[in-house]
Amino acid sequence: MSSSNLRDLQRELENKANDLSKLQKEIAKNHQMRKKYTLQLGENELVLKELDLLKDDTNVYKLIGPVLVKQDLAEANANVRKRIEYISAELKRLDATVQDLEEKQNSKKDAILKLQQRIQSLQAGKGKA
Repeated sequence: MSSSNLRDLQRELENKANDLSKLQKEIAKNHQMRKKYTLQLGENELVLKELDLLKDDTNVYKLIGPVLVKQDLAEANANVRKRIEYISAELKRLDATVQDLEEKQNSKKDAILKLQQRIQSLQAGKGKA
């Protein structure tokens, strides 16, 4: 094998390492988003429990900008349930995305390892020659 072949393999290794780095950043970003949604889900479930404790004739207010606006209890309940449904769907979507990215990450790691082994065997063969 020639030294140009070795350079090509090293360039390919660099490209794969860069791809792996991008995947890892994307996974970290998805984990951050998941954490945010999990917190929002917990907050909304807590609000729903609080709303369930209220009597039907209780005044409920919603903060819109700097103003508290009176809202119907049934409407507030429906809004919170819809928000919980949306957040749960987003969490499922993020889980699937993270799983896919982690599978890609593992295959990239395997490809990098094989490439490193090829380079080492080429260098060992070159050293003996």
